[in-house]
Amino acid sequence: LLRISQHPTVADAQPTEGEREIWNQISAVLQDSESILTDLQAYKGAGPEIRDAIQNPNDIQLQEKAWNAVCPLVVRLKRFYEFSIRLETALQSLLESLTCPPYTPTQHLEREQALAKEFAEILHFTLRFDELKMRNPAIQNDFSYYRRTISRNRINNMHLDIENEVNNEMANRMSLFYAEATPMLKTLSDATMHFVSENKTLPIEHTTDCLSTMTSVCKVMLETPEYRSRFTSEETLMFCMRVMVGVIILYDHVHPVGAFCKTSKIDMKGCIKVLKEQAPDSVEGLLNALRFTTKHLNDETTSKQIRAMLQ
Repeated sequence: LLRISQHPTVADAQPTEGEREIWNQISAVLQDSESILTDLQAYKGAGPEIRDAIQNPNDIQLQEKAWNAVCPLVVRLKRFYEFSIRLETALQSLLESLTCPPYTPTQHLEREQALAKEFAEILHFTLRFDELKMRNPAIQNDFSYYRRTISRNRINNMHLDIENEVNNEMANRMSLFYAEATPMLKTLSDATMHFVSENKTLPIEHTTDCLSTMTSVCKVMLETPEYRSRFTSEETLMFCMRVMVGVIILYDHVHPVGAFCKTSKIDMKGCIKVLKEQAPDSVEGLLNALRFTTKHLNDETTSKQIRAMLQ
């Protein structure tokens, strides 16, 4: 574990020949992640237009204005949703590479640092996306208005061009996605569980040990002054914390008894302590992710001390 965390080169890890094919595949997905986040950050919603249309149901101009404001936003929401599907496929490819025999998960993480870094980048993106989505109620409001209006138009036998872009089936899938408080994390958790259930010959420990090792590496880097001093910016620190929290949540969803019980291979007290030592406004979203998107926090096997730390 220390050997892995002593590798500041992980940040610049270059793929070996064996990794290159998967690495290229994931890189192509990650390339679009920044523009997705920029787009989501700039998402303002059509609240005023929708409000005017609802308050004045007989004013055709206001109805059209609201509809014309919402349609491009729905196309944008479709892009985010489709990106989640690409991310899901990317994660499953990575898990395959980082857990396959004959190497142990720790050996994989040491040998395939470029893939480990991509895994970390996926988790970092996921937590940033969900933090932004949670702070933006306009997304749910816009999409609800879109669905209500489409249903009404169908009843009146009106066909709209946008239906070629977001048909009923797509709207149903998007609706389920955006109903989640943390849609990207839910996508990754489901993908990890699907990976485990599909690979019945692969011991579940291969997956959970890969996740717990990554958690430990992040924790060691965050709590050891020598490594901490190498963080060049606040963003690097946030990267490490987001990855740690993301991996804990995946572990908690996939491991039969979760991350919080005594037999867990994750030092939950240590991880929570590291988070609580940071500036409160920078970690509140991450602590909330542990409070509300894990599966086993409220199990009887979770110690009172851990629950108290997260209250």
